[in-house]
Amino acid sequence: MSSGAYSMEEKKFDTKLDLKAVRPYGDTMNDGKVQMSFTLPVKNEERAAEAARVLARKMGLVEPLVAERKTLDDEFTFFVVYGKLTHSVNYEEVQVDAVEIETMTMDETDAFIRENFGRKLVVIGASTGTDAHTVGIDAIMNMKGYAGHFGLERYEMFDAYNLGSQVSNEEFIAKAVELKADILLVSQTVTQKDIHIQNLSELVELMEAENLRDKVILVAGGPRISHELAKELGYDAGFGPGQYADDVATFAVEEMVARGMK
Repeated sequence: MSSGAYSMEEKKFDTKLDLKAVRPYGDTMNDGKVQMSFTLPVKNEERAAEAARVLARKMGLVEPLVAERKTLDDEFTFFVVYGKLTHSVNYEEVQVDAVEIETMTMDETDAFIRENFGRKLVVIGASTGTDAHTVGIDAIMNMKGYAGHFGLERYEMFDAYNLGSQVSNEEFIAKAVELKADILLVSQTVTQKDIHIQNLSELVELMEAENLRDKVILVAGGPRISHELAKELGYDAGFGPGQYADDVATFAVEEMVARGMK
């Protein structure tokens, strides 16, 4: 028997990137491999697993595999499903409304403020309404910051005030007036039943009623906040996951200069 008797023909893999038909990347280019998770309000049994596979197929997965399922309680089951996605997206046609900035470092921002304003800028942040979560606003405001990005309290040219959580819109506005704030940051984590949209909209309405809206830079942030949504609600910008204090700071100071705010 020859030495090559047990050799296998080399498998050919697709290596071409087509921006008009972009598919998820799992192990190789264009293989469409994805993993997703969801909860079904049913008991953890084989019928539930099959229901998860049926749903995955309806979402466009080929040969979906339930990689894991866990009982949450007697009537709820959590699933992790793996499969191949048949759909693609034309990346060249994708349009997004995003904040267009070249993010400055903390030192560069401080120098920018000294040069353009000659004074410290006052920034106030809070989780407003009934939102009791402070992780987001703390990541932006607190001195230690998050993931190696220092918070605004560490900047020399910001007077930063973190009001914490469950701050009513009325209280937030009153503090802004008291401190003569230049920049207002609103964090929203709780988003069930779109309560964040209601709260963010109410803040803008109250500020407009007090003739304050155009006198400050108003920024919203949170896990489900996009720049597009924030603009629709009347904010100057929106920042979501993967964006940090230096992104917010850069936008705010550059926007103030663009609007001639001193």
